[in-house]
Amino acid sequence: MIRTLAAVALAAATMTACGPKTEADAGADRTAGPVVSSSEAPRNEAIDTTPTTGESGPTPGASSYTEAQAKSAIESAGYTAVGALTQNTNGLWQGPATKDGKSVTVSVDYKGAVTAL
Repeated sequence: MIRTLAAVALAAATMTACGPKTEADAGADRTAGPVVSSSEAPRNEAIDTTPTTGESGPTPGASSYTEAQAKSAIESAGYTAVGALTQNTNGLWQGPATKDGKSVTVSVDYKGAVTAL
């Protein structure tokens, strides 16, 4: 019983100490002027905005892409007439496709980067 009363008293004291501020207390925390300034343009540069599709070559590794997902990634990269894809020993999905009227072989690595071979 004493433990229960002590716990209730401790909870009440904590709630009183952390309770809402009165208007007199709230005025002491206010600062003059704007707290945050706004700008028209961002002040920091993006970390890395270079595209990864097809620039550094395919990266070998175990791929979790299905054939349909790999085909979708190839089509999203602007290729059409994507043929049947096969997965090689490096984990890359490869197959024929067409871009700008030219037939090429493309690959998709585990990161989703599409590369013309």
